[in-house]
Amino acid sequence: MLAYIFGVVLFALGICVSVALHEAGHMLAAKAFGMKVRRYFVGFGPKVFSFRRGETEYGLKWIPLGGFCDIAGMTALDEVTPAEAPRAMWRFKTWKRTVVLAAGSVTHFILGFIVLFAMAATMGLPNITGQPQIESVSNCVRDAQTAAEFANPVCQPGDAAPAKNGGLLPGDRIVSVDGTPTSNYDEVTTKIRPRSGPLPVEVERDGKVVPLTIDVVQVSRPVTDPANPSQEKIVKLGSIGVTFATTFHYTPVSAIGGAATFTGDMFVNAWERLLEFPQRIPAVVKAIFGGERDPNTPVSVVGASRIGGEAVEAGLWPLFLILLASLNFFVGVFNLLPLLPLDGGHIAVTWYERVRDWLRKLRGRAAGGPVDYTKLSTVTVVLVFIGGAVTLLTVTADIVNPIRLQ
Repeated sequence: MLAYIFGVVLFALGICVSVALHEAGHMLAAKAFGMKVRRYFVGFGPKVFSFRRGETEYGLKWIPLGGFCDIAGMTALDEVTPAEAPRAMWRFKTWKRTVVLAAGSVTHFILGFIVLFAMAATMGLPNITGQPQIESVSNCVRDAQTAAEFANPVCQPGDAAPAKNGGLLPGDRIVSVDGTPTSNYDEVTTKIRPRSGPLPVEVERDGKVVPLTIDVVQVSRPVTDPANPSQEKIVKLGSIGVTFATTFHYTPVSAIGGAATFTGDMFVNAWERLLEFPQRIPAVVKAIFGGERDPNTPVSVVGASRIGGEAVEAGLWPLFLILLASLNFFVGVFNLLPLLPLDGGHIAVTWYERVRDWLRKLRGRAAGGPVDYTKLSTVTVVLVFIGGAVTLLTVTADIVNPIRLQ
């Protein structure tokens, strides 16, 4: 229980630090361009303490759920003093305002990359895409009546060794089976299981494609019985005697490239989760009223922290760190959506003004005035309401019917 509580608190602290650094990203970018930053606070609610350094007040508030960076004149409608007016944010070039607005999300991306790099250089990165890279080649394949016999075969003279005899090596990546490209190990095993006898296989080895022929052997294996999931049955399956890598290991130097590749995969995953977000909300509502909680439904900070606590309790530190990195990438991508009051919405308005004024200039007309944010207030309120409702739903689901690791 203590490990679970420690994991929950540690994950929640990680989220708070991420959000605080998000706002610090805005602040540092604004200061770099000479904009006036009035305040930088971590948390909300009553003030715990603050101090002033230069022209900026720094402080901490009691509720450690977020923070804020107060930049003078973020829009032309914001009130500024005569002394602040020359350095109001809205007076700066479009690209500079864009950099400041995007700096928060960029900070999340950098944090996510740092977490992944630390993992790659120490414990390795999980094979989340199921790349069919061979980790080990067995000395034999044999019939197995139990999972233990399958995992630890006792080889006898004369036993078949398809992968070893066919020339497969640890580190090879299977790129095709019987002429069909394979992108993950599920596709490889699906192609092999019904086969018996010689099978053409291509592998990528040291940057080159190497053709091989593997003599597939049909062996007995215990599998879950679809008709009775609590029981196993013995079936005949094609086997070649390899295990696929579940974790990729790196040197401190190669960890940079490994973390970069993994970061790209997580960007794709974050975008896919965003696209799926609306259609998964009904499942959250169903879970609140007693339905089975789909592990793919959205989670709140509460749910993520609970999963983080369970990961620490189970000693699954790689999962804990992947969750923390994933959250940073998701929040970073989400915050760039062109919707107010998100930073992406402010970026969209900034570039709308720039393009509009460029088109007006082409027609010989003067630049238009700043966008009137009050006319967008209705849309903003609706989006804030929807966001609040979704947050309430996910928090409720994470309390009454949380996603669990087991």
